[in-house]
Amino acid sequence: MLLTALRLVGFVLLLNALPALSWAGIIKGTVRGANNEGLAFANVAVRGASTSTGANEQGQFQLRLPAGQYELVFQYVGYRPQIQPVRVQGGDTLLALNVTLQAESYNLGEVLVKSTDRDPAYAIIQQAQQWRAYHRREVASYRARVYIKSLGRINDTPEKIMGLFKLGPDIKKGIFYLSESLSDFSFTQPNVVKERMISSRVSGDSRGLSFNRASAGRNLGFYDNLIKPGFSERGFVSPIASNAMLFYKYELVGSTPQGGVTVHKIRVTPRRRTDPVFSGFIYIVDGSWRIHSVALNLDKDAQIDYVDELTIAQQYAPAPGNANVWLLQSQQVQAKLSGLGFKGSGYITAVLSNYANVVPTYRTPPVAATPPPASDKDDAPVGQETAAQIRKRKPDLRGLSAQVRKQVKQTQRDSLKTDVLAQMPRGQVQLIEAGVNERDSAYWDQVRPVPLTAEEQKDYAVKDSTEVIRASRPYQDSLDRKRNEFQPINLLLGGYTYQNSFKKQTVSVLPLSRIVQYNTVEGGVLNAQAVFRQRTDDRRSFTFTPTLRYGFSSKELNPSMEIAWQLHPAKVQRVSLSVGRTIENFDRNSQLTPAINSVYTLLANRNYAKLYRREGAEVSFATEPLNGLNLNASAAYFSRHQLYNTTSELLRDVRGRAFTPNLPVSEELPNTNFGQSEVLTLGLSLDFKPGQRYISRPDGKFNLGSKYPTFNLQGRLAVPGVLGSDVRYLLLQAGVRDNVPLGLLGTSSYRVSAGGFVGRQQGMTFVDYRHFSGNQTILAGNFSNFQLLDYYRFSTNNSYLEAHYDHHFNGFFLNSIPLLRKLKWQEVVSVNYLTTKQAGHYVELGAGIEHIFKVVRVDFYTALQSGQKLGTGLRVGLGF
Repeated sequence: MLLTALRLVGFVLLLNALPALSWAGIIKGTVRGANNEGLAFANVAVRGASTSTGANEQGQFQLRLPAGQYELVFQYVGYRPQIQPVRVQGGDTLLALNVTLQAESYNLGEVLVKSTDRDPAYAIIQQAQQWRAYHRREVASYRARVYIKSLGRINDTPEKIMGLFKLGPDIKKGIFYLSESLSDFSFTQPNVVKERMISSRVSGDSRGLSFNRASAGRNLGFYDNLIKPGFSERGFVSPIASNAMLFYKYELVGSTPQGGVTVHKIRVTPRRRTDPVFSGFIYIVDGSWRIHSVALNLDKDAQIDYVDELTIAQQYAPAPGNANVWLLQSQQVQAKLSGLGFKGSGYITAVLSNYANVVPTYRTPPVAATPPPASDKDDAPVGQETAAQIRKRKPDLRGLSAQVRKQVKQTQRDSLKTDVLAQMPRGQVQLIEAGVNERDSAYWDQVRPVPLTAEEQKDYAVKDSTEVIRASRPYQDSLDRKRNEFQPINLLLGGYTYQNSFKKQTVSVLPLSRIVQYNTVEGGVLNAQAVFRQRTDDRRSFTFTPTLRYGFSSKELNPSMEIAWQLHPAKVQRVSLSVGRTIENFDRNSQLTPAINSVYTLLANRNYAKLYRREGAEVSFATEPLNGLNLNASAAYFSRHQLYNTTSELLRDVRGRAFTPNLPVSEELPNTNFGQSEVLTLGLSLDFKPGQRYISRPDGKFNLGSKYPTFNLQGRLAVPGVLGSDVRYLLLQAGVRDNVPLGLLGTSSYRVSAGGFVGRQQGMTFVDYRHFSGNQTILAGNFSNFQLLDYYRFSTNNSYLEAHYDHHFNGFFLNSIPLLRKLKWQEVVSVNYLTTKQAGHYVELGAGIEHIFKVVRVDFYTALQSGQKLGTGLRVGLGF
């Protein structure tokens, strides 16, 4: 009987709601401020409800509401809120409503927190610091609807990039990217986010999927000590961080009553221009000491590459039905950009509305006289419950009859079955399903909370109407004729690519430094290689890479080819095959590139590369069977042949220095001659990253990392007696690697691996040894490897332990030096360690500078072996 009554009541309520939903009206207008100018991204909310929207860049807003009487609240940071009663007639009627906000009058006489020896702002900030951890966790969970619009525009372009490269036909002034998205979003403490994109639109690309992501905006939470926006290697100190007093100066501009509370406007300025901090205003609510809103800036002093100015604005408001819990209403990030002769601007605006299932963390509202402990630990007491208790909280069903409790639990189970967010698997932070980009413009006119500007309307109209033309073969061919114009500088630096956009085909040729080579084994080398790639509409691909390598001194032609297939449109399923005859370095992971070896051989009598010939085939398969687990399996059969020097020609002869034989010098194997050897190997490599977060899209799975390191297991087995194989060994290896952020001190990265050959060995050659990537030149191919170690000195067929550590300070020290600060250089230190049977304890200590001319890194190293100094050296390479 009770269930029947509940269903009847629900049916009546639904019937009453249908007319209101079908007879919605539209409110449109402009929010203006001083000088009658539109207030960009002003906030417009329905008082007492969860409905809100935002204005566009010109201050224009629109709001669709069912017929009825409402009070609209217009807000803009630094302006006095205005409440405007409206009556919506319904029937798709249009109500014009223009609002002018007055700049807020902040009165210093209304300050409630006194301070005798300094500006009252410091006492207010101290209260906000004490309550920061409380407000950071005051919401245990919630759901919301999130609208995001992203725009990027080019304001000015150079004639050539860096004076060398002509601009492509696709690079023009105006909007180059415009997208909108509408998503359902959920949050649960401590930091579990789920997002399902409902609809997506990309200007000029009907099949495009927006890269907007609501969870990315959570990196801009000013209740955190350190803001890590993602567009900079540096973190930035929040104005209410626990140590903020060391970085900021504060000034109370004034206080004003707003919506029943007193809001303090505080100007924040950096104590030192070199500090990673904001400038601007933060607004604090008196008594609860929470953030009301922020309007903060980063300028060129923030040391962000290619960013001249960046502005972050946020607006908070009480949660629907609970004035003791405040939630983010809107957020905007605006930027002015410049670099390589380009100038541009852009913004990302987000509007959160339709808040539901808001669960407060604390059962009682905050009491200002007894602030909670300012702990950031997840398991620390917060209010009356711990974070662990919050996560386990269940609905309180006490006082209800057994029948009603059963109905409530069944309803919860039924809702979970249809709740996409609840069903998203662990680690999946965003789900974008097929079809979200199939909404038409009429749909977007209905759901878009932030109206388009005239510029955005034109961009949609022009690009959408011409998409068919731009996707047609004649148009694509015309663009390709411009793109495919040959420029000698391209072949010299990066190679040349010919593309057929309509057929989704490209053919690429190596840069000249890899086509023309020189070594003492082959003499002059012509390494003719091309890469043909065929893509499909769903991101599958086929790659064919033929190579013809000819040595003019050895008079030997070495043909080979590689084929690779990406089999699945969205998952990692890749098969590759390589077959033919190639010339290989004994260490296939060597930093010694053919170009570096050619220069040192021809100009310095240093023939560092030691080569052998390999002929046979290898097949491999890569996949990700489980989230965070990557598997790579391979099988190979090769015949290896020892090679000898065939030439001693060079461009510059260094007196007293002769070329060395084509034999690696190893302390563990004095004689590295091997003649000829056949080997059949089976390989397996597993990478596992626990807690891997990821995005699922129709066009692929995109991993976002996790707080845990990546663990690796590898094995390589040489099988004797099959196909003439005469080698037996088993190499087992295990490793771990990770990047560790350390706040303002920068970021550390480490890589540790240990392993060795186990069981009985047979017929092993120096090719089969475990090699360690060293460097004997001034040029560093990879700063994460050894830099003073001879290339083959400590190669081993026994056990080993290898470790590499780098710490990037991201300008922590150099930014404090005025003259160096303008250069935007960043300091780095490193330690490399190796122990083998012959190496003992080999250590390299390095210190250097990166970001020189934005891309160059220079390090100085010292090498020690078992405590004895071996030598020092300078290394130069790329360091972004």
